[in-house]
Amino acid sequence: MNFRTLDLNLLRVFDQVMAERNLTRAAQRLAMTQPAVSNALRRLREAIGDELVVRTASGVRPTPRAEALWPHVRAALDELRAALDPSAFDPRQNAATFRLAMADATAATLLPHLISAIEREQALTNLRVLPLTTRDPRALLERNEADFAVGYFPDAVAALSHEGHGAPLHHERLWDDEYVCVMRKDHPLAKRVLTLDEFCAAHHLLVSFSGRAHGFVDQALAALNRTRRVVLTVNQFFTAGRVVTQSDLLTVLPRQFVPATGFEGELVTRPLPLSLQGVHVEVLWHQRHDRHPAYRWMLQQVREAAARRREAALRPARA
Repeated sequence: MNFRTLDLNLLRVFDQVMAERNLTRAAQRLAMTQPAVSNALRRLREAIGDELVVRTASGVRPTPRAEALWPHVRAALDELRAALDPSAFDPRQNAATFRLAMADATAATLLPHLISAIEREQALTNLRVLPLTTRDPRALLERNEADFAVGYFPDAVAALSHEGHGAPLHHERLWDDEYVCVMRKDHPLAKRVLTLDEFCAAHHLLVSFSGRAHGFVDQALAALNRTRRVVLTVNQFFTAGRVVTQSDLLTVLPRQFVPATGFEGELVTRPLPLSLQGVHVEVLWHQRHDRHPAYRWMLQQVREAAARRREAALRPARA
């Protein structure tokens, strides 16, 4: 490829197609026709020597070469936009797409407040929520596969705090929570204070993004020379709530996530018979976005949505 003759406008088209994974939506965001977007992709394919995207029933799927190229293209475009006009972003005039990696319960409690703010401001902002498959999203952010990660990431936050100001990623606490034991309302253990012996003898469901049947509860039990049997692991809090309502399994969830299961009325919570550290929900992002006004605006929306979420969580207690 001869970079000197490459039309750099093709990279803008490529970036939007990768963000939308749909040629029609990308054309709308770019104020172009779909044939013009298709033609731009064809020219870029010829220049790079790769198909870049493959058509699917719902849009397009990127090739491995496109996945590897996109973080560099997006970072370069962000740097250029910020350098040309650091204050140019207007959410009502400039369309932007942001990718947020978070678990389903985090999304269920945060997104209503976030969408409300976006609609109230009449912002041309699109959100793409990516599923979390790990408790450590640093690699996801460093590879530019997500713009923000929101959740409980104790190992990642501890490592970033140790690195200090030299860390490539930033983090900020959004809210705190505590873990509770969750079971169906008519569970045999639901009518009394749960003892450690009863907790260990019961069968358990574990929400595990990795699929491993061993988590922080098991680590805390091991410190007490105790164990439990994890019968089932799932990777969604909604699924956990559904299964627990229809079985004798116990699960351990952040207290404020119980409503997000969709089955709060069929569940009860009980204090855990062992000590666990609190849940600290954080937002993580890469420093490459710090100078870009669009990302700064989006981060502020996340902060404000988290503040409204905290207020909403306190209302029942005040009543």
